Amino acid sequence: MATQPVDDKLKVSAEHAREAAEQTQEAAESTQEAAEHTQAAAKTTAVASVQMKDSADRRTELAANRTVFAAERTYAAWVRTGLASLASGIGAQKLLAGVVPDWMILATGSVLILFSAFCFAAAVWRQVFTGSQPPHPDVQRLPPFMLVLFNGFLALVSLAALFGLWFGQTGGS
Repeated sequence: MATQPVDDKLKVSAEHAREAAEQTQEAAESTQEAAEHTQAAAKTTAVASVQMKDSADRRTELAANRTVFAAERTYAAWVRTGLASLASGIGAQKLLAGVVPDWMILATGSVLILFSAFCFAAAVWRQVFTGSQPPHPDVQRLPPFMLVLFNGFLALVSLAALFGLWFGQTGGS
């Protein structure tokens, strides 16, 4: 009968070992599931990171587009101001005749017409020499040779109007 308590102890030990093995198996399965979740979370984070980077790149491109459009609006404002100044300089002779002395009419018209030529030159300068280049925009910028050609013609018109103001009538009546 001495073997009975040893057998009981062995059975109890075997039962504890089986329970420990089951718990170890469950812990291993839980660890495997946690590892799979961690791996899935890492993939999700990587995808989100790529999407965030793509989103940031897109925002940068859109900002570059807005910068190009703002530069074009500035160019248009310079040209518009130059044209208004040119028209005012030409109209000054007819508008101010008989109201102020002739030398004042000549000075006012000259300043307005010279300012128009300055505006045409400044428009090209601001558009072509922007300082630092924006990141690569999706939209194309206006070709500089077209700006120089167009505004150069307008500056010549301004100078012709200035000579017309100084030396008499040209063209019309």
